[in-house]
Amino acid sequence: MKYALLIYDRPGTYEALSDDEREAVFGEYFAIAEAPGVVGGEQLQPVETATTVRVQDEQTLTTDGPFADTKEFFGGYYLLEADDLDAAIEMASRIPAARLGGSVEVRPVVER
Repeated sequence: MKYALLIYDRPGTYEALSDDEREAVFGEYFAIAEAPGVVGGEQLQPVETATTVRVQDEQTLTTDGPFADTKEFFGGYYLLEADDLDAAIEMASRIPAARLGGSVEVRPVVER
């Protein structure tokens, strides 16, 4: 089964790390990208680059930036093929954001 591991970061987390700590954390992200079962994933540009789209009364409305101010922002994802939810949770627990004040949402992918 495929799982999306959705990574939510806490603003300012990486900026608070020393250069060596930041390099080590990014190394962990790269290692996870190469781990068995990981079949895809991407880091997103900073939340400030987002454009939010809404359709109201058949008009497309856009707003610069994220939908709302939040304590966490969606920073990227991995796509994982795993035998079960427990294996997906184990991989999610390795993602640095999970221990650095953020979270990782594990969600089964609808396979067609």
